Amino acid sequence: MRKNILITGASSGLGEGMAREFAALGRNLALCARRTERLDALKAELLQKHPGITISVRALDVNDHSQVFSVFEAFAQDLGSLDRIIVNAGIGLGKRIGTGHFATNVQTAQTNFIAALAQCEAAVGILRKQGHGHLVTISSMSAMRGMPRHLTAYAATKAGLSTLTEGIRAELIATRIKVSTIYPGYIHTELNAGAKNLPFAVDSEKGSRAMVKAIEREPVKAYVPGWPWTAVGFLLRNLPLKMVAKMS
Repeated sequence: MRKNILITGASSGLGEGMAREFAALGRNLALCARRTERLDALKAELLQKHPGITISVRALDVNDHSQVFSVFEAFAQDLGSLDRIIVNAGIGLGKRIGTGHFATNVQTAQTNFIAALAQCEAAVGILRKQGHGHLVTISSMSAMRGMPRHLTAYAATKAGLSTLTEGIRAELIATRIKVSTIYPGYIHTELNAGAKNLPFAVDSEKGSRAMVKAIEREPVKAYVPGWPWTAVGFLLRNLPLKMVAKMS
């Protein structure tokens, strides 16, 4: 059992939802995000419901790369070890390529890929020293193919994260360190609040529960929720691009 779990981007959305689910399973938590007031409120709520667990909270802007390393190391000291590290922090911004919104797309790339690289570097360094553990990255179903409109840069960052994770898995394949890539489908969170076209979407509670159930299996990769997103993933990977563009 993975007792001590670090989650980045834990102040809202899937990070917050996963924290609730893991707390209910009796796991100790290391939670970080920029908004510490929300983390403090979450910590108080979870400790009231689950007084037997330990929760450590720290401020972290994942785009401050040196802070990523120091915060991860501090969490390892707080809990004695980190059995699972979930690279979850990310943003859902994105604009059509070539429409004058380069700054927004760069911000998406920096947060969803470069900052994720920093988190993976810090995480694997800790797991290597321990000689065991579980690295989890949260990608997206949009990583399956190149996507049009506002999804182009976002999908590219998530595809990059998936490839990065697979490379880490290849590097660590003969060790006791497990590596998983999770591909969530549409799950209602603050990230997509106001979006109108979210086929097969589930609420945050159901989505977070499915995420944790998948992570607990420690798979190489998982589409979440499994139905219908495993089938959708197959279609996205194999249909002609013209059809994929109409689906997105």
